[in-house]
Amino acid sequence: MNEMISVVQTTLPGEWLEAEVGEWTFSIVNEKIAACAQRNLVDSTYRWQDKIEYGSEWRIQFKTSIDKTEQLMTRINDTHPYESPQIIWWEANSTRQYLNWVQGQ
Repeated sequence: MNEMISVVQTTLPGEWLEAEVGEWTFSIVNEKIAACAQRNLVDSTYRWQDKIEYGSEWRIQFKTSIDKTEQLMTRINDTHPYESPQIIWWEANSTRQYLNWVQGQ
């Protein structure tokens, strides 16, 4: 059984209001580039410009079909507020039923 979907993850600034994050993710799902988006606040520690930074960020995880992955990553990169946004993706096994739903969106 090879029922694969694509999971694409990014982060947004923690100072964004939940409504702003919701609007950003809604627009991507509404454009049918992703079937769904999940978001939650996380604490991040990272090096930026040779300095250790930490703070809250919104972790955003999209589910999409394999054939829409590049389009989704381009859309994220084009509308992202960060200079070097985290955009990571992987293929994930899913049930046939969930795959059909993702592909139908």
